[in-house]
Amino acid sequence: MNTTLHAVTNRNGRPLDFSMTAGLISDYTGAAALLDGFPPAEWMLADRGYDADWFRDAL
Repeated sequence: MNTTLHAVTNRNGRPLDFSMTAGLISDYTGAAALLDGFPPAEWMLADRGYDADWFRDAL
């Protein structure tokens, strides 16, 4: 079994919040779990696993 770490960081890369999911779980699951802890965003750096209209709208 493998795991995936999803993290929210500030502009300096310091962690603000994180969650861990099983490696085969969609990135959307980890992102949805962290949405409430996101600071207001002007931009986001992420891989395409987080590319969804609902996610961008939530930011």
